[in-house]
Amino acid sequence: MPAKKRRSVCPVACTLDLIGDKWTLLVIRDLFAGKSHFHEFAGSPEKIATNILSDRLVRLRDAGLIDASPSKARAGSSAYTLTARGRSLFPVIDAMKGWGLANIRGTEARIAASPRG
Repeated sequence: MPAKKRRSVCPVACTLDLIGDKWTLLVIRDLFAGKSHFHEFAGSPEKIATNILSDRLVRLRDAGLIDASPSKARAGSSAYTLTARGRSLFPVIDAMKGWGLANIRGTEARIAASPRG
């Protein structure tokens, strides 16, 4: 299959095209925080709509950032994990968290994130 045509060769623009919407970044944040099931992502304080969540999980899987496998904990559902490519986003998420804590009054880090996801 031919590579997807990009609107730019700028690495920042290409990265934003891949993960730049807020819902995608929040799902990645939750994966780093140890969440792995649809209901856990849907239960996050930001209240992502289930249709958007389904779409973002498919996009992340198609981009090679997450894997989906049958859940051992919940029959009939999938467990999602970050791939090595997905885990390489940890410094990005960690930098965003640090910037928010330093520059946006009233923010707090409620979820401890791990680079292992």
